[in-house]
Amino acid sequence: MRLLLTRPLPDAAPLAKTLRAQGHEVVLCPLMRIRREPSATLDTTGVQALVLTSANGARALAERLQAAPELAALPAFAVGAATAAAARDGGLAQVESADGDVETLARLLAARLDPRNGALLHVAGRRVAGDLAGVLAGKGFQVRRTVLYDAVTAATFPDNGLAVLNTGEIDAVLFYSPRSAATFVRLLKATGAADACRAVEALVLSPAVAEALRGLAWRRIRIARRPEQAALLALLDDGDET
Repeated sequence: MRLLLTRPLPDAAPLAKTLRAQGHEVVLCPLMRIRREPSATLDTTGVQALVLTSANGARALAERLQAAPELAALPAFAVGAATAAAARDGGLAQVESADGDVETLARLLAARLDPRNGALLHVAGRRVAGDLAGVLAGKGFQVRRTVLYDAVTAATFPDNGLAVLNTGEIDAVLFYSPRSAATFVRLLKATGAADACRAVEALVLSPAVAEALRGLAWRRIRIARRPEQAALLALLDDGDET
């Protein structure tokens, strides 16, 4: 299949490598760029574990390990396999994946940890999906959120992505978040090419992502059976609408 990836380059590059190895053609069309927050400080006082809800957060944390080696000694809990892999690649030894969404992650944390043993340090971006802190507070946990990066949306739709959509060279576009989906819709409409996806499939991670794409006409929108990358990529093979 000929696929369009809209993720930021740090996420899209390894995904593109995987997809090309499976025989797919891939066009990178990032709609966001990752900007680090260098002034952010990490307070690990009284922290019993790290919480990671994105691979970009894991990578940003890895950049701090040399200056704060005590972080590497803390157990880390990741929302999904890709985030867990980024954490391990970055130098964290004790990483467990919830293989789901923030609600799944909250259940894993409640099962593994005791709120009496200390706070949880949530390393995140400026914008987060869901209410992880609220769910965990209801379970008695104190969550300390530290913003280490921001995902900044593009001002215009990338020229290379627009070209392949307009010429019918794309079979499917992969979407991971409602924000990236909404950005795609807004920027594509601004080009005057709102009909460019009529023959294209949208492969999405969750119903919320699908809803953000309703502003465009698609050949069809297919939703992963579980909110994780493996289930999203499985849509490339099974061809079943969900």
